[in-house]
Amino acid sequence: MNSQHPETRMVHGGMDGLTEAGVHVPSIDLSTTNPVNDILTGGDSYESLASGHPLADGDSAVYQRLWQPGVARFETALAGLEGAEEAVAFATGMAALTAALLAAVDAGTPHIVAVRPLYGGSDHLLESGLLGTSVTWAAEDEVADAVRPDTGMVIIETPANPSLDLVDISAVVAAAGTVPVLVDNTFCTPVLQRPLAHGAALVLHSATKYLGGHGDAMGGIIATNSQWAARLRRVRAITGALLHPMGAYLLHRGLRTLSVRMRTAQDTAAELARRLRSRPEVAAVHYPGLSGSDTRSLVGRQMDGGGAMIAIELAGGFAAATTFVEHCELIVHAVSLGGVDTLIQHPASLTHRPVAATAKPGDSLVRLSVGLEHVDDLAGDLFAALDAIGAAA
Repeated sequence: MNSQHPETRMVHGGMDGLTEAGVHVPSIDLSTTNPVNDILTGGDSYESLASGHPLADGDSAVYQRLWQPGVARFETALAGLEGAEEAVAFATGMAALTAALLAAVDAGTPHIVAVRPLYGGSDHLLESGLLGTSVTWAAEDEVADAVRPDTGMVIIETPANPSLDLVDISAVVAAAGTVPVLVDNTFCTPVLQRPLAHGAALVLHSATKYLGGHGDAMGGIIATNSQWAARLRRVRAITGALLHPMGAYLLHRGLRTLSVRMRTAQDTAAELARRLRSRPEVAAVHYPGLSGSDTRSLVGRQMDGGGAMIAIELAGGFAAATTFVEHCELIVHAVSLGGVDTLIQHPASLTHRPVAATAKPGDSLVRLSVGLEHVDDLAGDLFAALDAIGAAA
């Protein structure tokens, strides 16, 4: 399977055994409990699964919280795309991050080093210390100095949410030394970036976004090695953060069109970024594929393209940003990203509202998740909204 191109693996990953079962797509198994053969083998199966081990041949799945076949298929497919030994899926992306942090606390290494910006929910969780972690916020070139004996993880997101800053994964891995690096790969997906190939230990996705791709299923997933996967499954079993079977089905189905969706949206985003740069109402356009935006050549070396997210700073500040967002008609004003339709939002007011004032995005910045509409229709909607700024002045 690994010798096949990624596009082929996206279509066929996690589909083993379907022909033998006489079906063409995976069935949705909603069973919450499963028969056990006898008391002793049932108990052994329960203990093994609750301890984080994968389902072994001959074992009972026992209970949906411990193991679920549709979830396992999705995990197998995503692990293959990221080049990981295994993957562990959760109810949401935040549940996945929570599991990783709890695993670090359980290992006696509760200190986390994190590079801002991060998704606002991730930032809020780390800053709160709710899970028993402490955090040191560090710039990319400060990671080595921030690592301590009790550091359990270094967390980065690249491209960063919402500014689209790029972080050199290999450089952070080198600076972290023996400390595992977790990379939030939600914006790029394995179509455009595979962090494990650059030395990362864990790759996090909010599967709600591009992996599902249609805004109708929530989930999170971490691709990693077998040792970390066992630790994450144990946390999942104890906390009950399993992905629902229906969500697993929809997210797995989303993988089959991920490449075509991602590359089409990326082409549109690149063109929109170029057009938006010419408007006087726009103070800056942040997009990794724009000329002059990637001084370290990470696009091409680390990423296979600029992605489908754009950050725009309006010259007129918060008032201009408000007018701009409110006058988009085709583009939907909503949080989230990675779906087939284009979304726009003001991060400082929404997704990054809980972030500390010193790290919060500027009031003039809006974030655009580019979908699959025609580029001319999207440009027309954005330019009309920009015209409204001048009319409101």
